[in-house]
Amino acid sequence: MGVTVKALMKSPWVFHVSAGGCNGCDIEVLDCLTPRFDIERFGAVLVGSVRHADALLVTGAMNRKSAYRLKELYRQAAKPCLVIAIGACACGQGIFRGSYAMVQPLDELLPPGVVTAYIPGCPPKPEAMIAGLG
Repeated sequence: MGVTVKALMKSPWVFHVSAGGCNGCDIEVLDCLTPRFDIERFGAVLVGSVRHADALLVTGAMNRKSAYRLKELYRQAAKPCLVIAIGACACGQGIFRGSYAMVQPLDELLPPGVVTAYIPGCPPKPEAMIAGLG
């Protein structure tokens, strides 16, 4: 049994990282927690510390200020830690690609193969996030 599969045998605890986008995806992530979608029924819980998290939900396009902080958060996370890119900005910088304030995309910023799921959309629907997390 692989390390990643073993890590997913329990309910995923996720830490949400907003890395400099328009906050549309952040609102949809919070919408997943409302009674209408209730992602907690699958055991997924937002945690307040990255040290307790099994997965990082990353939204936004990785601007210069957030890139350093994201690297530090990933370093502090317990391994194995899944990284899930939420939205067009996290997947490939979306409309912010080429901007002076942006650094490389998420999958180039973190070590190779760390980003385990891409959930595209601008913003993605809560149903897509639930499917991607499950």
